Amino acid sequence: MGRKLIIVLLLIGLVLIAAIWQRHRLLLPQITPGEPIPQLTDANPVPGGQPFAAEPHFSVVQLDEATYAIAEPHSWARNVNYLILGDERALLFDAGVGHYDIRPVVASLTDLPLTFMPSHFHYDHTGQGDWARIAVVDLPHVRERASDDRLTLTWGEHLGSGEGIELPTWEVTQWVAPNSAIELGGRSLVLLYTPGHTDNSVSLFDVERQLMFTGDFLTDNGSLSSFLPTARPGDFLQSADKVLARTREMQRMVFRGAHAGIENTIPASHREDLQTLRDGLIAIRDGDLTGAGSYPVVYTFKDGSTMTMEPGWLQQWEPTYADGHSVH
Repeated sequence: MGRKLIIVLLLIGLVLIAAIWQRHRLLLPQITPGEPIPQLTDANPVPGGQPFAAEPHFSVVQLDEATYAIAEPHSWARNVNYLILGDERALLFDAGVGHYDIRPVVASLTDLPLTFMPSHFHYDHTGQGDWARIAVVDLPHVRERASDDRLTLTWGEHLGSGEGIELPTWEVTQWVAPNSAIELGGRSLVLLYTPGHTDNSVSLFDVERQLMFTGDFLTDNGSLSSFLPTARPGDFLQSADKVLARTREMQRMVFRGAHAGIENTIPASHREDLQTLRDGLIAIRDGDLTGAGSYPVVYTFKDGSTMTMEPGWLQQWEPTYADGHSVH
């Protein structure tokens, strides 16, 4: 009897270990339909936006003479994608969920040679269609998977099965090392590696304009996440601290995130928002901020914004790449 009980307990333990290991694969089908999520029918118009085409899924806001926000106010995620122009080349940072094709919008705004670059690999940023030029962050754990510069995203990186979207394979034409510059001709963008939401998240830093395009690293829709596969709060904290240090003398900094709030205003966060994020992460790490719920856990920062994470015993506070940086 004792031996049978031990075997049963071992089997139960193995099942629990497998369930924890595959927790995201078990959870995603419970919260997503496996097919395209319907458009929002009562979305607020984008302030200052110009709807594109007869079916106005996209709304365009010109931020300055060479920068456009291409918003998707009717998407469940209220995506905001950015078209960044130089004198010689253009870069599209994110391309939306992909049920609607962003390429005609871009073509209506510029005829410059275009490079597409995702802020990270989640399907609501990678869009659809073929791109003549694709830039991807050059990280060891990403580059080593590419064969002849062909990169197929993994389930945990992409998560498109939640809306029935297949994993893409990209022909990468430009691998961009962290802290290196992307030259557009008269305009330079520094690629910053800002993981935490995912382990492949990047931001683009326009030093001259004191402007940073941040993807899901920092956005002002009130909801941040370090919960899904490849997320790591230790990366998030390191990223926030690094960007604060790098922009210390730039008090006019504006951070353009990838998701709008319910009012569909184009995101515009500031250094104090980044400071709140950093301080809130430290409070979570040190046990000074208590979250709500058990799985996932939602933490509320002092400005009312939230951070969704896994329970404390699953939170990883060591950064993926130490980079010789200690949090201040």
